[in-house]
Amino acid sequence: MSVLLLRLAGPLQAWGSAARFARRSTENAPTKSGVLGLLAAAQGRPRQADLSDLAALRFGVRIDQPGSRLRDFHTAHHADSDKAMPLSERFYLADAVFVAGLEGDPGLLRELHEALVCPSFLPYLGRRSCPPSRPLDMGPPQDTSLEEALRHTEWQASCSYVRQLQRTAGRGAVAGPEVLDVLLDCPPGDVPDFSLRDTPVSYDPRHRRYALRGIRSTQATAMRPDTPPAHEPTTGLTPLPFESPATPPPPRTT
Repeated sequence: MSVLLLRLAGPLQAWGSAARFARRSTENAPTKSGVLGLLAAAQGRPRQADLSDLAALRFGVRIDQPGSRLRDFHTAHHADSDKAMPLSERFYLADAVFVAGLEGDPGLLRELHEALVCPSFLPYLGRRSCPPSRPLDMGPPQDTSLEEALRHTEWQASCSYVRQLQRTAGRGAVAGPEVLDVLLDCPPGDVPDFSLRDTPVSYDPRHRRYALRGIRSTQATAMRPDTPPAHEPTTGLTPLPFESPATPPPPRTT
């Protein structure tokens, strides 16, 4: 088996599993239907396409930076009649970072990785108003298990979040949580910790359908990179040639 990893980071994300009518909620972590929908769009699959090969992949997600919940109100007008639609309440995750993983057929995962690098449709994090702020691509599929990949991949939290944790812990403390929450598809025959109806059967807008999925919750130790990524905004600028200042004229005398 192979594993494909994705980095899901952005100013806003929204991953609904029971979002209906005027109240559009979000889960605390990406859903299987949301991530598979992102990959299906990257491949250019139509909404009526068969999803059985994608749904058969084992899914897992690690919460590297939980973010905070944000509530917003949304207005819209009907495309045909221009009639005002009911005011809806929408929830988002702000400033969150996740690592999502898919385990399964190596050939399919290679195709998904190629689509992720050069997508047919622009990817978004649950809703069209939620573009990613960092590259989704974390490299080609790995020959490992899903749980091992999520346990040993470097922590993807932002530097500002790590500094915030260090300030909260106190002077001299080691930055970062000791453990990260990991949510995995429950193996067949095992008792899940909880369930979500987020395995996609059809994305057809006329009749969207989702199957129930058992989820097992575990934890992983945060693997911090040796050197945090530096941000130098002037790296791409071309330096001007240095010119010594002109000699000032002598002072005038009267």
